[in-house]
Amino acid sequence: MHFLGHVVRFIVAAIVLMIVGWIVPQFSIGGFWSALVLALVIALLSWVIEGIFGKRINPFGRGIVGFLVSAVVIYIAQFIVGGVEVTVLGALLAALVIGIIDLFIPVATPYDAARENR
Repeated sequence: MHFLGHVVRFIVAAIVLMIVGWIVPQFSIGGFWSALVLALVIALLSWVIEGIFGKRINPFGRGIVGFLVSAVVIYIAQFIVGGVEVTVLGALLAALVIGIIDLFIPVATPYDAARENR
């Protein structure tokens, strides 16, 4: 993926986090910049956890372990990013809502997905 693709991906993730902050009652984000930094921190924490435990533990594994890891990552990220407040229940609900939104927003373009299937 090119640099511009990563930038767009983080901007979309920040917008999704802003929507989640609006929907989930115990999950609040101070503004767009906090959401953008939160998206970056969540990506980095997920990358570290995936590197330690393997690909089966990430939220895209669609399992309960991936869901719980996603909630833990969201909860831990609040201590790193200013302007973000999350309770345990808020992290669980945010992980659920983000999972539902991820069903409708594709992570890769159809071109990239077809190229990977070869």
